[in-house]
Amino acid sequence: MKNFFKKIRSFFNTKLGFFVLAIVLFWIKTVYAYYTKFNLGVKGSMQTFLLLLNPLPTTIFLFSIAIYMKGRKSYIYLLIIDVISSIWLFSNILYYREFSDFLTMTLIKGSGSVGNNLGKSIAGIIVPTDFLVFLDLVILILLLSIKLIKVDVRKLNWKIPTIITCLSFLLFGANLSLAQADRSGLLTRTFDNNYIVKYLGLNSYVVYDGVKTAKTQAVKASANSSDLKSVKKYMNANYVSPNVEYSGVAKGKNVFIIHLESFQQFLIDFKWDNQEVTPNLNKIYHEQNTLSFDNFFNQVGQGKTADAELMLENSLFGLSEGSAMVTSGTSNTFQAAPAILNQKGYTSASFHGDVPSFWNRDNTYKSWGYDYFFSSEYYKKKKDYDIGYGMKDKIFLKDSTKYIEQLPQPFYAKLITVTNHYPYLLDKQNQTISKTNTGDDTVDGYVQTAKYLDQSIGEFMDWLQKTGLDKKSVVVFYGDHYGISGNHKKAVAKLLNKDKFNDFDNTQFQRVPFMIHMDGLKGGINHTYGGEIDVLPTLMNLLGIKDKQYIQFGSDLLSKNHSQIVTFRNGDFVTPEYTKVGSSYYDTKTGKILKKLTSSQKEELDNISNHVTTELSLSDKIITGDLLRFYNPEGFTKVNKKDYSYKKSVALKKLKETKDKNTLLKETGESTTDKYSTDAPELEK
Repeated sequence: MKNFFKKIRSFFNTKLGFFVLAIVLFWIKTVYAYYTKFNLGVKGSMQTFLLLLNPLPTTIFLFSIAIYMKGRKSYIYLLIIDVISSIWLFSNILYYREFSDFLTMTLIKGSGSVGNNLGKSIAGIIVPTDFLVFLDLVILILLLSIKLIKVDVRKLNWKIPTIITCLSFLLFGANLSLAQADRSGLLTRTFDNNYIVKYLGLNSYVVYDGVKTAKTQAVKASANSSDLKSVKKYMNANYVSPNVEYSGVAKGKNVFIIHLESFQQFLIDFKWDNQEVTPNLNKIYHEQNTLSFDNFFNQVGQGKTADAELMLENSLFGLSEGSAMVTSGTSNTFQAAPAILNQKGYTSASFHGDVPSFWNRDNTYKSWGYDYFFSSEYYKKKKDYDIGYGMKDKIFLKDSTKYIEQLPQPFYAKLITVTNHYPYLLDKQNQTISKTNTGDDTVDGYVQTAKYLDQSIGEFMDWLQKTGLDKKSVVVFYGDHYGISGNHKKAVAKLLNKDKFNDFDNTQFQRVPFMIHMDGLKGGINHTYGGEIDVLPTLMNLLGIKDKQYIQFGSDLLSKNHSQIVTFRNGDFVTPEYTKVGSSYYDTKTGKILKKLTSSQKEELDNISNHVTTELSLSDKIITGDLLRFYNPEGFTKVNKKDYSYKKSVALKKLKETKDKNTLLKETGESTTDKYSTDAPELEK
């Protein structure tokens, strides 16, 4: 036995032995991360085998670079490569925990647009076991430091590293062949990123993503007007006529878009600690003059809030990687709601209590045609006014009224709340409900920030009533994306009093509120299935604006011919009958998995899948190719970005010089802000 250990130690004291040890340790920690940190949905012996195999080819290849080096350099380079690879793994663990996806080159490239205020989120995401991915480095450095393993300065015969590199290519070839056999079209069809990592590994995914990013950039450079033909043909063939009964019922009204950050549908009528979490929104939801949709889904991808805004105001899907607002918002041509309404006599403004560069809004909003963008630069700044991703909602909404009252009517005003944002932190003085008791820190604070948001909405709606704006406006409420990701299944099951919470349940959990509130509107709770892609055509019909000439992938939710196919960014979908999650199909009504499909079911599901794939690919084609630059719909003038400036001095001067004072809320010169009542403790100080 002693001789055996002596031989093992003697082997590890060689350059090749140290290399093998580093490979084994890195492989162990990667497999550990696959099984404990990600939800890759491994099924069957082949997928298990590929999951165990796929870390080896790229790890062997990367680490083999070091053994070409001479002397101590070989060890140093190997450790550097290990450090970089470990940081990449660690970063993906943190990102995946809250977004159920992996980092992309596009996302990293645009990180400067979302980089502020992330410190608290990252601190809240990390768990101690995440640092185990650095354990192999600690072991290797420790073994070298205490000289349990000695540095071998001898140069290896060039054939050895060459053979090892060739071995990595052979292993990757075998890995890819087996993966393609088990999942045909793995690299060519639209799949969830989980599939790429599950079959080929996290490092291979980087290459796959990089190639896709390069191709996307090349597409825009080579696009021309003929690329728009297939899009226009599809639009003409699939256009859904809007509901005539509701056409123009809100014509000439002001439009408020209230962005309910991370707010999910389950919160409506939800009780905790013997009280309603959202009594104000509950009241609006059930009022006779509110159109409420209980089967309305968020459809965001990696762009989350940015994707929601893109869909809401353009009826275009977000991209499969990153955010279109970041990658294309500055340079692309759009036909967005602000521009469409501007050309119908509306003033448009967006309000957000964070820095203007967040999600590249300061540039994207110019492309969309927003007249005004009131960002954090327009608001009074105090330390206790902010939380996480911007101003606390109560203070933000109150302070926004001094600008709202100066907007010429009719106006289109979007107000983006942020307090109900992950990691759901709220200072004690603003807490009016206890945390839930699931034991999950991410989940348990959610009701506290949701209740605070609801109270903010109640105060704002009271102000609308006091000023008479409630009679002149249509108020749209929408939840932008999930608040609790699918990585918190146990906690959600406990929160909702369920025995289990599986992938099907999580898909249904993607419902978010969508409410249209207006004095005199024929309302009620509508059970139609739809999503954020449908908001713009629905709103345009209510305002009496024809939408047939525009390229929009949604349709009027009130139309009898609305398809009710809810497309998700990863290719999954929900309809009243079927739900697709990954490669599995479920009965939407019962939640039972459909194991044996009939021929008619197969045909129907194939048709739905083709619809989903076609819409996503055409929408991507429009954005990546900037195809709207070649399209001139009748009655629409393209936005000239140079016409817009969000500099505070310029905007305030423009508001002051508004000629038609009769269109202002502040008609007599007296401010309406004194009619705004809030119990924000920060303002009482």
